[in-house]
Amino acid sequence: MKNDYGMISNKISKKVKLERNKRDLSQQELALRAGVDKNTIWKIESGQVSPTIATLEKIAQALDIDFATLTDVTKVDL
Repeated sequence: MKNDYGMISNKISKKVKLERNKRDLSQQELALRAGVDKNTIWKIESGQVSPTIATLEKIAQALDIDFATLTDVTKVDL
């Protein structure tokens, strides 16, 4: 069983992908807007890495949403 941190990280991964897809952006487009590598977006969305707060802030800005909205995972199902 995953610990709480692992579950939250997994939900954030899903939330990033959900918000990206809502805006019909490719991983490459989001990466360019956020100023991060495309592989970073892929690794976050696939759950291979847990993003830093700084990276999440860049992603939120690139998605034109606030940080709190991006990190609100209360309604994200695993």
